[in-house]
Amino acid sequence: MARIIPFAALRPDPQFAPKVASPPYDVLNSKEAKVVAQGNPYSFLHITKSEIDLPEDTDVHSKEVYEKARENLNAYVQRRVLFRESKPCFYIYQLVMKGRSQSGLVALSSIDDYEEDIIKKHEFTRPEKEKDRIDHIIGTRAQTGNVFLAYRNVEDIDKLVNDWKSAHDPVYNFIAEDGVSHKVWVINSDDVNKKITALFESKVPATYIADGHHRAASAAKTRTQTGENYFLTTLFPEKELKIMDYNRVVRDLNGLDTKEFLDRLHEDFSVAPSTEPVRPTALHEFGVYIDRAWYRLTAKKESYSEDPIGVLDVSILSDKILNKLLGIADQRTDQRIDFVGGIRGLSALEARVNNGEMAVAFSLYPVAIDQLFAIADSGQVMPPKSTWFEPKLRDGLLTNLVNH
Repeated sequence: MARIIPFAALRPDPQFAPKVASPPYDVLNSKEAKVVAQGNPYSFLHITKSEIDLPEDTDVHSKEVYEKARENLNAYVQRRVLFRESKPCFYIYQLVMKGRSQSGLVALSSIDDYEEDIIKKHEFTRPEKEKDRIDHIIGTRAQTGNVFLAYRNVEDIDKLVNDWKSAHDPVYNFIAEDGVSHKVWVINSDDVNKKITALFESKVPATYIADGHHRAASAAKTRTQTGENYFLTTLFPEKELKIMDYNRVVRDLNGLDTKEFLDRLHEDFSVAPSTEPVRPTALHEFGVYIDRAWYRLTAKKESYSEDPIGVLDVSILSDKILNKLLGIADQRTDQRIDFVGGIRGLSALEARVNNGEMAVAFSLYPVAIDQLFAIADSGQVMPPKSTWFEPKLRDGLLTNLVNH
């Protein structure tokens, strides 16, 4: 069963919270982060992407970057931008995007649970990305990256969370520049916190990593150095989650010309030209954008299997197009492919093809949450970058200090 505990978060003084809260470190590159943080000395990007405060030619994985992150974190504490909670608490984090609300419980989850597969995974991790977060945790002595966990609905937990929200005011309540509303409540009742821990221990047999596989793996691998047996997570019931499409762009056609590529698609798909951008509306439907034209694909029944992995649209695309036609066998390492979150829209796919950077783009139908659970329960893994969750948790609102 799931083991979670409260913690004394490092968090912003309420007056600074809207300025501190920043997009997750892994959705921005260094140049984008520098633009977002420009003119904002409170942005948590100065800690999670501290290379923005160093010369442009600085290696983003150098020792200087992690030392700068620690220096900036200490400065925030000294300036009282951030302070540490006086005692361990749970926290409720509510996000509202385009009228849709979701509330999660911010807690520390057990590294033992991670290693014993009570916290279930559905993706492989990349060693270089793990090392970056390992170095960041050790360098800052803090877990700044929040791991997004999901669990099957439990009415008793829902009631407890909703009752607390109804009876108490949030400590943070602001709308970020992207229009997403962020509210945070502090659960500072020892009795309520004990009930929360007991409910997870008795009614939540497993949790599932929705977003943050590298953050989780890195926290587990720093256990020896930090002595920390828990890591920072936010846990959401499945009914409140929405998975968006996670699309692909590919740099070249592997020696094929456009006509040859389109002709080969007929082997496994029905192919129809479209006068409009194609956002798939059902499973096994795909959009293809090439030479400034859209095509709608529908996978032929005999082209895929019905097992939990084979039936996924990301698997069909991987097997029947990326590997078979374009020669991309490993999406984690092949530099010819890139991934575009659905939040960026189909226009982002068109732009990268139209400017000549990429040769072809693919739009996909989102993975369902029950598909994610089924795959994780089976011990299998999805192809890389299969799920994109929105809205994103902001970095900086709740940090877990280690070695303190």
